[in-house]
Amino acid sequence: MYDIAVVGYGPVGMATAALLGGAGHRVVVLERYPTLYNLPRAAIFDDETMRTFARLGIADRMLPLVHVQRNYEWRNGDGELLIEHEFSPVGRSGWAEWYMMYQPDLEDALDDTCRALPNVEIRQGSRVVGYEQDDTGVRVLLDDDRDVLARHVVACDGGHSFTRQWLGIDQDDYGFSEPWMVCDFRLTAEVDLPMARQVCDPRQPISIISLGPRHHRFSFMLDSAEAFATESQPARVWQRVGAFLDEDHADLIRVATYTFRSRIAHSWRTGRILLAGDSAHQMPPFLGQGMCSGIRDAQNLAFKLDRVLRGESDPSLLDTYQTEREPHVRAVVEKGIELGRVQTTRDPVAAAARDARLIAAREAHQKPEKMRFPGLGPGLVAVGAPGAGTLVPQGRVGDGERSGRFDEVLGHGFTVLVDARDGAPETGAAAEGAAELGARVWHIAERATADAVADLDGVYGAWFDETGCAAVIVRPDHYVYGTADSASGLANLIHRLRDALAVSVSPVSTSP
Repeated sequence: MYDIAVVGYGPVGMATAALLGGAGHRVVVLERYPTLYNLPRAAIFDDETMRTFARLGIADRMLPLVHVQRNYEWRNGDGELLIEHEFSPVGRSGWAEWYMMYQPDLEDALDDTCRALPNVEIRQGSRVVGYEQDDTGVRVLLDDDRDVLARHVVACDGGHSFTRQWLGIDQDDYGFSEPWMVCDFRLTAEVDLPMARQVCDPRQPISIISLGPRHHRFSFMLDSAEAFATESQPARVWQRVGAFLDEDHADLIRVATYTFRSRIAHSWRTGRILLAGDSAHQMPPFLGQGMCSGIRDAQNLAFKLDRVLRGESDPSLLDTYQTEREPHVRAVVEKGIELGRVQTTRDPVAAAARDARLIAAREAHQKPEKMRFPGLGPGLVAVGAPGAGTLVPQGRVGDGERSGRFDEVLGHGFTVLVDARDGAPETGAAAEGAAELGARVWHIAERATADAVADLDGVYGAWFDETGCAAVIVRPDHYVYGTADSASGLANLIHRLRDALAVSVSPVSTSP
């Protein structure tokens, strides 16, 4: 019996397999296509996602293949700037806030990572046709009759998820969906193109984005899905992009129709089967958060499944997956819809009013609100603790021998950070409790000593000051379990975490 069966081998399935395989579990991946998809779909990822890629060992490989984008502009049909979002070269997670990529490059890197793990088996050309589950595991039924037994299943099988449909899980539909035509190009010469632009033209809404150094995407909103048959003809496509690009500078490599959806599954867990990525939630593309949300799912699930598989936590821990992640996903979906309605206005009168309002705001030096997403919902977080459920920043640290981003120098897992800028506090009792959980305790100071690591850029000191805490417990997915303002408070917090991880409740239903 496998520990985990991952259904679907896109980026979310790959990340899930790599995280759990890297933790030592026996993983089988089931993918209906015989090869990698090898065409671009997602185009953007953020600093939190890059932090996960760094953990998987592919960040350095990806850096030459991506474009770091510093702004995201929205212009009207006359080219006037309506909105400009700015992105930092170093975000909260220690990497640039916005990367533009060509998805096959990412999938090649993730595929190599999975195949390098001897305990990860990848079966391509294996279509799932059903499931049978009981109190011990799940039988995954395959069309080639090579059925699989696994203790748990993580279904990353996309927006048309067979798994979600087979389980009979309904979805909340926000009702915001539009047909688009996506046109991808491989650049063959240097061309000056918009790198991240939404063209808010009521006559023809357009999205133009870089797909890394060698590729570019133009997307056109269609009047109807049926229009794709005509508009997708290569001559029509080249005519559409003619103001920016011609056949002497690029090859047209893909034209596809895409109707974005705004849907969230009612349940992300049925017994031992869990949904992740687009199978659990679909969102408009205007924030570039679709794949990022799926990678967050993978991080959240991976450390919880790891504990459950090792017998260190009750399976009820998996119930916190949806309660924690769904509020974040809903916020992203709703913000994406808000921006999408701005971009896809087709009424010329309404568009003119929109333009006047946004241009007036710019002339008054009113910057758009910074894109900030909420933290975790209720779950494995210390209720009432300041900062609980928020994403912990990653800064550069030094231990006297090495320096770099926190993860590179000090590693991963449950972590306790203690403010030692005024001297190392006594944390003996807390350290003993942390050791029982497999957590590490790090004292953070302005310079490295025998008892502390250096906060090289003051990131952690600023965070301690902002939250008003003296110590924090960080989960393996980089979110705050809870904070404390004293050594005794930290010991109590660790005790709460130990109880939360070991809690036992009545078994969940395993019927589809």
